[in-house]
Formats: sequence, structure tokens, C-alpha cells
Amino acid sequence: MPQIWMTYDELGTLCDCSSGDARLRAIHLSLDRKKSRDGATRVKLDLALTAKFFASVRESDFDLDSAIEALQATHRQMAELLTPNEVHGRRGVA
Repeated sequence: MPQIWMTYDELGTLCDCSSGDARLRAIHLSLDRKKSRDGATRVKLDLALTAKFFASVRESDFDLDSAIEALQATHRQMAELLTPNEVHGRRGVA
């Protein structure tokens, strides 16, 4: 299971509440919390909140499948430019 860590602001957005309420929720649910190097406290989502996070990503307007297909097409085009000349029927000068 992936670990998803969120700030209280991010958790508040996910749960449709304020960051203060998100903090109280994290304490109530005994979620793991840690202070990050950037100074922000982050909360590790439990299974139910992780499922809610993934559902929110799936429901977003962003078309992930199209983005993946475009990335793969770009990769193929770049790979074609890097193939040896012999593949394209040309020989290098020896």
C-alpha cells in the first residue's frame, strides 16, 4: 500500500474542512504525523483516507490516460531519433 503524506491544509482540502479541523481529525484518528524538512507537519493517510484521495484523483478533470499516451508517443519519437543509422537502412562511413 502506498504511503500518502499530506499537510493539514491538504488534508483539509481532501476532507472539505479547515486545516485546524484536519489537525484535530488526524489526532482523533491517531494518524502518524511528522515534521518535514520544510517545517510543515505532514500526516500519513490511513486506508480510508487513501481511498478517498485516489477517488478524488480519478474524479478530477485531468485525463490521465491521454497524458500517458502522449508521453509514450513522445518517448517513441525520441527513441527513433536515437536509433543507429543501420536501422534506417543507412550505413555509416567506415
